[in-house]
Amino acid sequence: MKTILKLLVFSLTLISCGGSKSSQSTSMTIKGSDTVLPLAQKTAESFMGQHKETAITVVGGGSGTGITALMDGNTDIAMSSRDLKAEEKIKLKEKGLDIEVLTIGIDALAVVVNPENKVQKLTREQLEGIFTGSINNWSEVGGESMEIVVYSRENSSGTYEFFKEHVMDKKNYSSKVLNMPATGAIVQSVSQTKGAIGYIGMAYVTPEVRTLDVSYDSGANFYAPSFENAMNKTYPISRPLYYIFDNSKKDNLKPYLDFCLSSEGQALVKEIGFLPVQ
Repeated sequence: MKTILKLLVFSLTLISCGGSKSSQSTSMTIKGSDTVLPLAQKTAESFMGQHKETAITVVGGGSGTGITALMDGNTDIAMSSRDLKAEEKIKLKEKGLDIEVLTIGIDALAVVVNPENKVQKLTREQLEGIFTGSINNWSEVGGESMEIVVYSRENSSGTYEFFKEHVMDKKNYSSKVLNMPATGAIVQSVSQTKGAIGYIGMAYVTPEVRTLDVSYDSGANFYAPSFENAMNKTYPISRPLYYIFDNSKKDNLKPYLDFCLSSEGQALVKEIGFLPVQ
């Protein structure tokens, strides 16, 4: 699993250099989900290595940030770890945008704790209790007597929305939850706090945190957030990763989008730690 730099805000501009250029240069901006960020970075690097005339700017900040930037004309592609909300679809249509949502990979969302924590597994109901605030001590879920420190992404994050809907049964987060501006900040905080828990995309898992097995059948079966379990669909917290763009710009974006869905691009999806869609 590729180690991801622990940055509170990650913004990277990738500009190709060297080699001969074609008569027409191309530039594009990709903005949004921190989960999708390492994949966008990797595919952009590889694509520009083969297309010296192309410059791609990749910026994180959260799915909501990317979608808003798309509405405002400040990005060509919005990265998102969730589907568009109904109100976003309405706003995009009001802006006159003909939106296409392209699935470029699949992520297994990992629940992580500090490596010193003895708890190895949790049910969906226990996770709901922890993140809504009805469970506050690790002793309540089989651990030692220690306060649970809960880390989450901020509400502009698609991961925040996905976790709330699919793990917390659409219940609200506890007011005690500490919202982090980027996934790397959750990794860093959990690694430094013995009683901490958080959730991150598979590509962000490092030895500094430990993943928990999760059960969606009240404890009858537990599954780890591994590549294999996500592929065979036994791990229950999986979700598509999206590129969202205006079809009026598709001709300009198509060579890069085709690359992302090609066998070479999908191999990079797997290399980063996500599941290919092809």
